[in-house]
Amino acid sequence: MQERGGEAEEEESACVIFAVTNNKNNSTAREEEEKPRKKKKLRARGKHCVPVKEAFGEIMATMAAAATTLGRLTTTQEAAALASLRSYPSSSPLLCAAFSHSKFAHGATTVIGTCWRDEQPGRKWEQVLRQSSRGSRRGGALLCMSSISLGTKETATSSDSLFSNYKPSTAFLFPGQGAQAVGMGKDAHTVPAAAALFAQANEILGYDLLDICINGPKEKLDSTVISQPAIYVASLAAVEVLRAQEKGQDIIDSVDVTCGLSLGEYTALAFAGAFSFEDGLKLVKIRGEAMQAAADAAPSAMVSVIGLDSDKVTALCDAANEEVSEDERVQIANFLCPGNYAVSGGVKGVEAVEAKAKSFKARMTVRLAVAGAFHTHFMGPAVEKLEAALAVTDLKTPRIPVISNVDAEPHSDPVTIKKILAQQVTSPVQWETTLKTILGKGLQTSYELGPGKVIAGIVKRIDKKAAPVENISV
Repeated sequence: MQERGGEAEEEESACVIFAVTNNKNNSTAREEEEKPRKKKKLRARGKHCVPVKEAFGEIMATMAAAATTLGRLTTTQEAAALASLRSYPSSSPLLCAAFSHSKFAHGATTVIGTCWRDEQPGRKWEQVLRQSSRGSRRGGALLCMSSISLGTKETATSSDSLFSNYKPSTAFLFPGQGAQAVGMGKDAHTVPAAAALFAQANEILGYDLLDICINGPKEKLDSTVISQPAIYVASLAAVEVLRAQEKGQDIIDSVDVTCGLSLGEYTALAFAGAFSFEDGLKLVKIRGEAMQAAADAAPSAMVSVIGLDSDKVTALCDAANEEVSEDERVQIANFLCPGNYAVSGGVKGVEAVEAKAKSFKARMTVRLAVAGAFHTHFMGPAVEKLEAALAVTDLKTPRIPVISNVDAEPHSDPVTIKKILAQQVTSPVQWETTLKTILGKGLQTSYELGPGKVIAGIVKRIDKKAAPVENISV
């Protein structure tokens, strides 16, 4: 069962917590499950407990049955649990009710708790979980925790705050589109696990990605539909190259925060276990195709403005926008680092920025070789396609914080992460804020995994005293 977050307008937000011991193997528990069920006494723990209803027993039955087979709920079982929860009135004067139930004598203990948020402002689900786990006589290994919204309007909830107080020490940083170069991946064959990723990619994409990476041509590799999958695969192949080195696994195990520049956020999420390599590559493929299609639908462009701070670049954009129509307007799309900001918009708007840059004392402008105005409203047509792809993707809570490009914050709720990934293509990239934040929180060591050394240069521009970023590539 995936973690789901949602807060309704009324008092209908509940949390289901589920844990199961691993004192015995699952086969023993399954044998026990096949025996005739006996009614067990439910003990209510916590303050202001409500009477136990039969519906709660149904929830426990569906969850416990799932525990002995898959360790997670199927869609049907989850729907049954949700239906049972709906039988509880939303106005129940409940602070916390945690029920422990020793359903299986041979090793499985189910712990379920419900908590109505409005009765306990600021209370975190983790607190309920710990309280519930202590309530169980057997204890147990946590399998999953899920908040289920019974309302219709959803926003991020406290289930998204798992990493709110993260303290980074070692980071993996993943590059975005533009880092590609012909010849990347040439050493993949030396590490079997890295070569295997490219082989998997070939099957998913339907073409020989490694051949294009190594031999080009450059124009083909630079295309959005090729470069995004190429960088994603090459970056995760770099992780395997590091893993194969002496003490490489120790380094990987020490990583406690990760982030990626634009496309690189997908790589970071895959590294953090939010989705599989295969699912991530499928998303990246759809993302690249959708962004290319959006760019083809309306001529647009991007340009880097060098030598100005963000306020002056914003003023430059405002001046350029005064001379173009509404559909040609420009904005900062990439907050990279002090003195380097990428501007996106209509072709005429970008040309106006280039013409006025010197009068604003910019050192130079560099037109970017990209398909169109990424991270602006020009990418709007890509959002729907991404949302559809994300909706059918199995996305879990990352095992470590993954910093979002949209708001420079880590998120733990899969629903929220999906929404943010869809928003990302039309939202400015907050890369400068991301790096300043993790450096300010005490980051000591960082690695750039993938082609090029763009991120290492950005880190140095942001903080000259920061430790050098080590690059790992294939």
